[in-house]
Amino acid sequence: MGKQRLLQMNELDECRRESYESSRIYKERLKMFHDKTIVRKTFEPHQKVLLYNSRLHMFPGKLRSKWTGPFIVKVVYPYGGVEIENRENGKTFIVNGQRLKPFLENFNRQESSEELIDPLYQDVPSE
Repeated sequence: MGKQRLLQMNELDECRRESYESSRIYKERLKMFHDKTIVRKTFEPHQKVLLYNSRLHMFPGKLRSKWTGPFIVKVVYPYGGVEIENRENGKTFIVNGQRLKPFLENFNRQESSEELIDPLYQDVPSE
């Protein structure tokens, strides 16, 4: 009776170790997948950037932009911190680099116009 109980305990320990190992492997794979999808952003001093304003989620508006700026990068710190300057009043503050995106200054939109024809109301030739 005691030997059978000891075997059951050993099986339980082995099953527990296998589940911990499979959980660790799963977490490693998920972390690798997540790290692949992260886009690394690099900023240089005197670069213009836009700042994400997370407070605008409280006041929903479809057409309201959640990006403010442009701001000017002053200092880039290690581990993602960025010191930016407000061009309007000259105040500087430090933000997380993940809340910034580059400001595209000379972005020219090429507008094209095409005449659309409504196929439902065209004259049908009579026979």
